[in-house]
Amino acid sequence: MAKIVRILIADDHAVVRAGLRALLEQQENFRVVAEADTGEGAIAKAKEVRPDVAVLDIRMPGLSGIEACRQIVDSVGDCQVIMLTSYAEDELLFAAIQAGAAGYVLKRIGDNELVRAIERVSRGEAMLDPAMTKTVFAEMRNINKAQHAAAFSNLTPQELAVLALVSEGLTNRQIAVKLYLGEGTVRNYVSNVLAKIGAANRAEAAAYAVKHNIDEVVAPLSRN
Repeated sequence: MAKIVRILIADDHAVVRAGLRALLEQQENFRVVAEADTGEGAIAKAKEVRPDVAVLDIRMPGLSGIEACRQIVDSVGDCQVIMLTSYAEDELLFAAIQAGAAGYVLKRIGDNELVRAIERVSRGEAMLDPAMTKTVFAEMRNINKAQHAAAFSNLTPQELAVLALVSEGLTNRQIAVKLYLGEGTVRNYVSNVLAKIGAANRAEAAAYAVKHNIDEVVAPLSRN
């Protein structure tokens, strides 16, 4: 027999709550064990009945669904939260993820998709509305790129160019030719780079550069 999934619904519109309850209780293994019309109410109900899944409207009067999500995740450890929203808003999506939401779906999602979303998060999986997937991956790439760029924030553009060529195994003489610099100047740049990134030698500097994806940071023209 399938495990019963106990569900809390929170939305400030009674009609929406009624529609969600009717939909979810068509599933043999779903039980709506509580409803709330505010964020504060959702937190109180979650603490009282300790549901497996809480489906929260992201916009509610008073305490927002996002803040309710954060407090439910913190205080009811076994409860997985799905944020339900009418609009695909990037800012709200990332706020919900940071608050600990396991799922984020649009209200226009099909009935079967919502059921699957609840089933998935009840098993400890994450669920993101397909309409938002591209946005999330793009933002993750931007965050990673910013983090890698921060690893080189103390380096000047010329030092970055020198480090990029060091990471390719070029000697000081070869770098000097590439960048139209004197070999002594390149030697000084390499020393500065090693000191700034805390590397003991060129091999460590090259490893540091590769680890932090210097290819994404250094403009290609500086390496021609």
